Order: sequence, then structure tokens, then C-alpha cells
Amino acid sequence: MTTMQQNGVFDLLKMLELSLDESFPIIPGRYVVVKPKEIETLIDRIYASLPVEVQEARAFLRRRDEMQLEAQQKAEKIIADAQMEADRKLSEADFIKAVEREGIRIRTQVQEECEEIKRKALEEAENIRMQATEDAMKTKEGAELYAEQVLTNLESNLTQLQQVVKNGQVYMEKLRSDSLSPSRYESNYATNNYVIK
Repeated sequence: MTTMQQNGVFDLLKMLELSLDESFPIIPGRYVVVKPKEIETLIDRIYASLPVEVQEARAFLRRRDEMQLEAQQKAEKIIADAQMEADRKLSEADFIKAVEREGIRIRTQVQEECEEIKRKALEEAENIRMQATEDAMKTKEGAELYAEQVLTNLESNLTQLQQVVKNGQVYMEKLRSDSLSPSRYESNYATNNYVIK
């Protein structure tokens, strides 16, 4: 994540925190009334400010699903084409039944060819499916590892930001308390000196 991206996320988180601080408390420390649209807008902007790496990881996962669907559709088309070819050849064989022996030979040959076509189609479909699954697994593993690293870094940055915000809140609370505490003076008339307690 670049410094600009960090600053953008930090700024949006600060705005979110300010919105929560300015919300109307129902039960102090537990429940508050917030403006849903304002909070949703800030959350959407935070998502939009996330690193490109996270978005790329999500794209990898989507591509995996697309590859599996594409392989399945291709396999189904191969099988359907093989069945259509088998039906066509069987129909052609029916037209030459006038010559029985030739017709039987042709039918047997056509059936064998159809079985071979089906076998090859199923074998090719299985190879495509296995290759697509293997590619998808590699893509998934790489994408998940990459996304995990990015999210771990983001979590660390957010934890540091939260600590900074908490420290700032404690400091501001201390300043507020100090500014509201009245100073008491005692006058020492004997010496004309003033003592601050």
C-alpha cells in the first residue's frame, strides 16, 4: 500500500470516527443514533480506497470460476456434438438397409465409430476439466496467499492507526479536564504573597 493510499484510508477512517463521535447517544458507551447514508458513504469510500492488490485478488477468484464454467460448457458441447454425429451416422445407415449385409456392416462400423467419438470426447472433456481445476487451484492458492498478505498488512496499519487515535483521545481528554479545573488562590495578607493550590 502506498503512502497516498494509507493517508486516504486513514483520512476516511478518521471521518468515520468523527461521525460516530458526533452521533446522538441513546445509552452512553453502548448505543448511538447515526446517519445511515453518511456511514454507508464513508464505508463505500473506504472500500474504494483499498489497495489494487486486493481487487486483483478478487479478480483472480472470479477468473477461476469463469474458467471452470468455460471448461464445463466446452465439455458439454463436445459430448453433444458427438451424440449428434452419432445420430447422423446412424440415420445414414438406416437408408441402406436394402442391402442387409452392407447395412449391418455399416451399422456396426458406425456404432464403433460413435463409441470411439464418445470415448475421445469424454476423455478430452475430462482432461479439460482436470486442467481447468489444476489451473484454478494454482490461481486460488496464489490469490488467497496474496490477499492474506495484503489484508494482514492492512490490519497492522489499522491497529496502529487505532492506537494513535486512542492516544490522541486520551490526550485531548486530559487537556479538556485540565482546562475545566478551576484554580484556587489563597491570599497571604501577612506577606502580601498569593499561593496557588
